[in-house]
Amino acid sequence: MKLLTLNAHSWHEENQLEKIGQLAEFIEQRGFDAVALQEINQPMNGAPASGPLMERYTEGEEGVVIREGHFVLAILEHLTTPYYWTWIPAHATFGRYDEGLAVLSRMPITEAFCARVSALEEYDNHKTRRLLVVRTSAQEQADRPFWLASGHYGWWNDTIEPFRAQWDRTEEVLAELRAGSEPLYLLGDLNNVAQIRGEGYDYVMERGWCDLHTAAAEKDEGSTVLKAIAGWSDNERPLRIDYILSSAPVAVKKSEVVLDGRNGPVVSDHFGVAAEV
Repeated sequence: MKLLTLNAHSWHEENQLEKIGQLAEFIEQRGFDAVALQEINQPMNGAPASGPLMERYTEGEEGVVIREGHFVLAILEHLTTPYYWTWIPAHATFGRYDEGLAVLSRMPITEAFCARVSALEEYDNHKTRRLLVVRTSAQEQADRPFWLASGHYGWWNDTIEPFRAQWDRTEEVLAELRAGSEPLYLLGDLNNVAQIRGEGYDYVMERGWCDLHTAAAEKDEGSTVLKAIAGWSDNERPLRIDYILSSAPVAVKKSEVVLDGRNGPVVSDHFGVAAEV
């Protein structure tokens, strides 16, 4: 199984339409079974979307309206491989967009739900954080159903919304799934640096999660941010803050940084992470 996670920085990139095409082509060429995306936006004032691309959409939250100009719809328009998908909004951004989390799956999505993991719940506050969780079903005999979550978290030392409390809520949300028999993967931007000891990365690892990067038989250095970006305005060094995690140990063939200019085109202010299990 091939997995991809990317903080897409959607509708905030220069040459965005070109980059959407490049991202779609990369997904197509690599044949990912599931893709978790963060910072996925749609225009707040767009008309409700309709048409064939909505036929494979699964509602992750009751009442959510998918609008024309949605970033996922723009990706799907470039794909010839059919993907099932879902999306939830987490907060508003720049007063123009609904920003949230998405999952694309080559296997049908049979369940989808979301949960707030921040103490904040104000929609106009960018520190309001949510988690999107889906279950896929077997489409072919060799397929095995699994759970997959897409998340985008706050910083360890944030004075308003520290990571630790957000992860504690995540553990509560996922406790029943972790105790179940089906695999559970969590993909996303944790905004916590793997190279820093005693902070968010260690906190997650102490709770028994498997980092597919460290578990991989073949892997690279792993950093997904190399420059100063929003939230890391003073950064001058490589950071590994985007992850593919499993709730239990798993055999991992390969983990690699992608969409970095060498292993696929740069399409965001983050690089992506791909893993094969």
